[in-house]
Formats: sequence, C-alpha cells, structure tokens
Amino acid sequence: MGVAKAWRFSLISPLHPQQNGTHTPKRGGTGGGGKHYHHHYHNNDNISNNYNEWWSRWRSSVTQHQQQPQQRKRIQWSLVCGIMLFVLGLISLFTGHVASDLEWYSQRLVKQSLSRLDGSRREQIDIWKSKYSKFYNGCSERGRNFAPAIREKSSNGYLLIATSGGLNQQRTGITDAVVVARILNATLVVPELDRHSYWKDDSDFVSIFDVEWFISSLAKDVTIVKRVPDKVMRSMEKPPYTMRVPRKSPSEYYLDQVLPVLLRRHVVQLTKFDYRLANNLDDEELQKLRCRVNYHALKFANPIQDIGQRLVMKMRMMANRFIAVHLRFEPDMLAFSGCYYGGGEKERVELSEIRKRWETLPETSADEERARGKCPLTPREVGLMLRALGYANDTYIYVASGEIYGGEETLRPLRELFPNFYTKEMLANEELKPFLPFSSRLAAIDYIVCDESDVFVTNNNGNMAKILAGRRRYAGHKRTIRPNAKRLSKLLMARDKMDWDTFAKKVKACQRGFMGEPDEMRPGRGEFHEYPSSCICERTSSRDESGKDENHVLDQVPANAKSNVPLKYIKERQGDKSLQTSPKRSIGEELSSLTDTEDDERFSD
Repeated sequence: MGVAKAWRFSLISPLHPQQNGTHTPKRGGTGGGGKHYHHHYHNNDNISNNYNEWWSRWRSSVTQHQQQPQQRKRIQWSLVCGIMLFVLGLISLFTGHVASDLEWYSQRLVKQSLSRLDGSRREQIDIWKSKYSKFYNGCSERGRNFAPAIREKSSNGYLLIATSGGLNQQRTGITDAVVVARILNATLVVPELDRHSYWKDDSDFVSIFDVEWFISSLAKDVTIVKRVPDKVMRSMEKPPYTMRVPRKSPSEYYLDQVLPVLLRRHVVQLTKFDYRLANNLDDEELQKLRCRVNYHALKFANPIQDIGQRLVMKMRMMANRFIAVHLRFEPDMLAFSGCYYGGGEKERVELSEIRKRWETLPETSADEERARGKCPLTPREVGLMLRALGYANDTYIYVASGEIYGGEETLRPLRELFPNFYTKEMLANEELKPFLPFSSRLAAIDYIVCDESDVFVTNNNGNMAKILAGRRRYAGHKRTIRPNAKRLSKLLMARDKMDWDTFAKKVKACQRGFMGEPDEMRPGRGEFHEYPSSCICERTSSRDESGKDENHVLDQVPANAKSNVPLKYIKERQGDKSLQTSPKRSIGEELSSLTDTEDDERFSD
C-alpha cells in the first residue's frame, strides 16, 4: 500500500505543478522583454518549489517502504508464534498439562499487553476482598468414574497411621492417610495423634475432631474404623508390621513397597506420618479426595467448634469486619529461625539455649537469614506493613499466637498502631480454662477465628499459615496476606530514611503477588495444601442477546487449566447472584529438606 502511494505521488506531482505553472498571457499585452523574463522566472520558481515538494514526498515514501520489512517481520513473528502454539496444542494431547499451563501464561501475557497499550496504571487492590473472588469456588465433588469404597471384609488389610508434630502438621498427615488407604484399597483405622512431640499434648483424635463425622462423610471414598477388630488382632502371629516411608513418596511407592507387606501381614502401621505422600498426584480424583478430607471431613469437635464460633461472634459484634494475624513470634520459632530481633546479649543467650534442642541445625548468620526473608516480622513490623497497606487505626484485629517472646513489651508497638487488639484470652477468659493444658486445642480455636476472619495475615511459612491459606483459597479466595519478607526487610530497615507516603507506596509495591489473589495460583507452585489448584474452579457469566441473564458455570474446571473464556464474559456485574460463592468453611516452601527427626516440629503451629 505504501509503495503504491509512492508511485502515485511520483506520477501525479510533476504534472500537477506544470498545469498550475502554465499561465495564459494577459489579453492586450504581448509583454516586453522584462515582463517576459519576469514571467519565465516566476514559472521556474514554481516548478522548483513543486519539485522540492515532490522530492520530499518521494523520500518519505522510500522511508516508509524501508520500514515495511520491520512490519512484515512482526507479522511473520506472530505467525511463527501461532504455529508454535498450535504444535504445542497437539503435543498437549499426549503430555497432559502443557496446553493448560501455556494457555494460562498466554492469558496473563495478553492482559499485561493490553494494560501497557491503554497506558493505564495498575489497579488499586481492595485490601478487604479480592474483586475477582466471585469467579472462583471450591469444587472437590467425587467424579462419576471414582469407584466406591472397598468394604472392610473385602479390603487388603488395615492401615494404622501415627501422625507427627502439632495440630496442623498432624492435619496434613491425616489428609494424606485417607488418600494412601484409598491407593492401597485398605481399611483405615482412625489415625493416632502424636503425644510425645515438643508440644506435649496428649489429646487424641476424638478430643480434637468429630470422629463420627469423619467416618461417615468419607464412607463413599474409604472405609474407616475406630480400631482393628479383636478377632483380627488375635489371629495375627506377629504384632503389626511397622515401617516409615520416605517423604513425598508417589503412589507407585506405596503399591510397590507397602502393599505387598499389607497383603502378607494384614495390618501395617506407618509411623511419623507427615508429608509422606507426593505433592502432585497424576490422578486428579485423588487430589480432590485430599480436599474433601481437609476442607469437609476434618471438622473440629463440638466443644472446640462452639468456643471458636463464640469468639468469632464477639469480634463481629464489635466490628463488621476484622483482621486475624498469626504472629508466630514464640521463643521456639525465633530460636529455630536463627535471626536477631534487637534484644541485645540477653536475647542472643536465651535463643541460643533454646536452639540447642535441634542438634542438626547448621550455624547461620542472622543478617543473611533476614536478607533471604527467612525471619518472621516483629509485631511492630507487621503493624507497619498493615498500616502502609491502608488498614486504618480503628481496624479490629485478632492476634492468634502462643507465648510471645518479650511479652507485652514486644506487643506494645502493635497495640499502639491498632488499639482494637484482641486475643482468645481476652475474649474468652473463663471459657478458655478447660482448654489451657492442651496446646493443640488452643491452636484449633485460633484456627477457627482465623478461618472466619475477613483478612488473614500470616507471618511465617509454618503449617497453620499454609493450610489456612489453601483453605481460604478454596472458600473463594478470601483475602490472605503473606508478607514478602525478603523485600520488606530492606524496606523496614530504611523506614526512618523516607517519609510515610513513600514508605506506604513501596510496601504496596512489595506486596503485589502476596495478597491472596486468584492469579497467584500458578501451575505447579508450592505445596498442594497451600495451593489446592485441582479443587478450585473458575466461574463466569454472560448476557444473551435477549438481555436475559445466562449463567455459565465452568464446573469441575481446575484453576490451573482455565478455559479460554472471552473477556466479555469476565466483566463484573453488580447484583448478579449467580456469581456469589456459597459460604463454605473454609503449605510455599517445601519441607523436603528436613530429615526424619524431631526438627519437623518447629513448623507445627
């Protein structure tokens, strides 16, 4: 097109000035020599000017023509990309997840490109709720082809499970135990909780969880009994065979190594059962079973549930919405981290003594650990982060924590930033006394309040933080804030060198991607307990041509394999009840580097 224009100008332009430059002599005068010379000079001047104009147009057309290859290159590159996407799409038919992952990243790239093209700045994050949460919901229902549970008499034997650690570490063990029993076609005996860990809590399963609900709600998936029948125990020539499987073992390991023993001995006990099942399982139905256990079957016992809900009601009576902060600033956590928090020689000596409990811990540098983002924020730093994000001084906060290192002196800066400060001890008082001797039951109460909060703030990568983050994603991506400690540590150290507005702006920038938004659910990221992508579905809605609401539910479509939905279907519409997620109750660094020692317990919240 540009070349055609160039030739058109080159042909027309020379003729055009000649016609304009040819003048008919005025009637009544032949014109003298001077007049004739002047007229000739004037025509030459016009021709020169028009020639210059033609020359400039010709040069511009050549320039445009020279730029054409670049445009053609762009077109060719997009064609190449299209062909590559098509080939990868074919490959995905044989490899499974390539297309879904690629599609997710391509959608992200398109959105980023569009935002750059329109010149708009990043939209401001709603600090109380994700504006996209209405498009997601938990979806862990059994598939039609998921076979029913094997009956007790027809099973391959009885599976005994001994969990490890504190409440939330035990929770992961219980969840995986159900899935392992399903893999082995075994009858699961109600798991035994760890009574000899650092937490010294002798609570059993019945004291913390509703055992009847646990058994009945999973009856279609796995047969669960409270104990091995006496008849079976008497018939055994040897006591139950005890073994410990490696961390994060795949399904094949259990079928190759555990199943033959189970068939031969009929009763097998797996000890220290925490994180013994692989994070990613090829069978998506088994991943959904994990979710049914963790988010539906593991219901707290009535006494715990009752007091937890009463604390939630008390917070709601004082404020329409509140923040729950899991400080995790207990002495054992700080000692294990190897970090320094400004308490002088007294702090160094005290934490060093506690650190001796873990013989395998390496020597670390406190400054290096903080620079790597491995140190929990202090209560003051948590408060500064929240205020910088936009939470006002009158915001109500619930602090979930055990014994805070430094006591009230450590908590004072947080109280000053948020005077409406509450703990379970402050809200329950006398009601809490029966639970005080049991750390796991106290942790369960905090769990309930944190789960029901409008915003949940974690302060470390412990089990409670990870499990609650996954649970809140499953419940519709309820706002969950995880401090970006690696970037925030440098910013907090330089707090006094900048004004508040600059500090707040930088904190908000640091926290993008750490606010519990749906797009943080990237394929293959983190622990399944923290990012349960197989159990989260995306929903959209559209309006048909007649103007009536037509709901489109992408049922059973995991968030890590999103459908290619037109953008017009993802527009928000106020008052569309079909998009509202029903109120359901609602770990990511890997723990695989840990050894099978009591070191694991430091993550037990």
